[in-house]
Amino acid sequence: MTAFVRLTLVFPPSIEEALLETLITAPQAPGFTLMHAQGHGSDFPHASTAEQVRGSIDRRIVWIVLESAALQPLIETIRGRVRSQDVVWWTEAVLERGRLA
Repeated sequence: MTAFVRLTLVFPPSIEEALLETLITAPQAPGFTLMHAQGHGSDFPHASTAEQVRGSIDRRIVWIVLESAALQPLIETIRGRVRSQDVVWWTEAVLERGRLA
């Protein structure tokens, strides 16, 4: 049985194009889901004035479910093309996956 993980990437809209282009062309990424989000917290050194007033920053979130063996090669591909301190990532185990039909 193949083990899967979900990779979560959280990043600012300013690098969305570069990151998505990387994921679209990366052989390790079988597909992904992109969401628009608002980040809340106290450590946002690059927040715009509008974001500071609003109290949240614009963020994008990408979810990718992939085989565990493809994770590190994909991280290295992303790191090689989109080097940014503003990208936060983590993984979670996928216990089961499938289709309903």
